[in-house]
Amino acid sequence: MTTRPSAPRIKPVADPDPDTAALLTTTMNGPSGKPINIFGTLAHHPKLLKRFNLFAGLLLNKGLLPGREREIVVLRVGWNCQSVYEFGQHTIIGRREGLTDAEIVALTKPTSEFTWPTDDAALVAVADDLCTDDCVSDATWAALTPRWNDAEMVELVMLAGTYRLVSGFLNSTGVQLDEGVPGWPPR
Repeated sequence: MTTRPSAPRIKPVADPDPDTAALLTTTMNGPSGKPINIFGTLAHHPKLLKRFNLFAGLLLNKGLLPGREREIVVLRVGWNCQSVYEFGQHTIIGRREGLTDAEIVALTKPTSEFTWPTDDAALVAVADDLCTDDCVSDATWAALTPRWNDAEMVELVMLAGTYRLVSGFLNSTGVQLDEGVPGWPPR
């Protein structure tokens, strides 16, 4: 595995132009009132930031999947990609959506070490399949489809793929944890 940068390779925009500053007002802010580091880094490409906010914002805030289930997938993808930033941000969101600390820790371990309910185990598997082979296996698909309809299946695959892309961006650009965001949980 490639060593993750310990400092930003691209620092968040410190003094955005007025249009970018206006765009950043639509993103999530940290405790300091400034945009969180992912958005400050994406602000180097304002057009991409705008489209990313629409697309990823749909998955995060307006998707079909319940928040708890969405966060199981996102956290497992973050773990599989070894993206501490992604995992830390979504630890906070996952707790807000009802995940317990034990479940969050379990998402960092082999599936044999935690007994997930059947539907949750299938969500972990979709993240594992896509991060391992870029394709959901027949077994995982069969475990998911009794619960999720076609539109939700589209969203599950897009969710895992999107957060894999985001994790790669965060890792590669060295986006650092924001103030107050946890890193990896104790194991």
